[in-house]
Amino acid sequence: MTILLLETATSVCSAALSVDGAIVVLRESHEPNAHSSRLSVFIQELFAESHLEMRQLDGVCVSSGPGSYTGLRIGVSSAKGICYALGIPLLSVPTLQNMANRYFELHPDYKGLVCPMIDARRMECYTGFYNRQGEVRETRAEIIEPGIYDAWLDEGEVTFIGNGAEKTRPLLSTHPNAHYADCSVSAVGMVHLAEQQLAAGRHEDVAYFEPFYLKDFVAKKSVVHGLRAESGERKTESGKRKAESGERRAMTNRHFN
Repeated sequence: MTILLLETATSVCSAALSVDGAIVVLRESHEPNAHSSRLSVFIQELFAESHLEMRQLDGVCVSSGPGSYTGLRIGVSSAKGICYALGIPLLSVPTLQNMANRYFELHPDYKGLVCPMIDARRMECYTGFYNRQGEVRETRAEIIEPGIYDAWLDEGEVTFIGNGAEKTRPLLSTHPNAHYADCSVSAVGMVHLAEQQLAAGRHEDVAYFEPFYLKDFVAKKSVVHGLRAESGERKTESGKRKAESGERRAMTNRHFN
C-alpha cells in the first residue's frame, strides 16, 4: 500500500509517503502559519525524492482535528483534491489519536495513559486520553485547572504531550503520576491506522467530509482605534437625549392634566 499522509492541524506542517507501513520520505516544518506555502511544495518533494508517481497512490490520509481551523482546512482541501482527481480513498485520523500513537511507538515499554493536548488559547486545550488500544475518554475542549485530572492520575501514570501541555505544567505537574514529554505531532503517527482503514475499506466521503473543529471558528473583528468608543459615546448621548425628552413630555402631561 502506498499512502500520502498529511498532518496540518497544529503549527507543524507535516507530510509523508508510506509504502507497506514504512515511511519512505518525510517533510516537516515548524514555522508558524506556513501551511499554505509549504504543503504543496512538500507533496511535490515527496514524490520527487521517492521516485514514485502520484498515480501509484492507494489513498490519502489527513489529520481530521481538532486543531487550527486554517490548518485543518488546508490539509483537508489538499487531500480531497488529490483523492477526487485520482479517484482514490480519502482516509482520516483524529489528531489527538495520531499524537498518542506516535508517543506509544517511540516508547514501547510505557504502560500508562497518554493525554495529548493542543493549545486552544488562554488556558483552554483540546484533550483526550489514550492507552495502547485506543481512546479511553472522548476528545474535549477543556479549561485546565488545578486538580482537573486527579481522578486519572490517582489511577496511574499519565504522560501529557503536545503544544498545550507545557503551558499547563505548573497546574498539573505537582501530582507524582503526572509526566511531561516532548513529542511533536507528525504525519508519521498516522501510518498504521491509515493502513488498517484502507485494508478494511473504511474511508470518508470525498464530497462531504469536514474536519472535526470541536469549536466554532470566530473571526476577529477589525477595529479602528477610537471608532468603537466614539460610536458608544454617540449611542450614550442619544440615549440621554431620549430620556430627557421623555421626562419633559411626562412633566408637560402632569402640568396639563
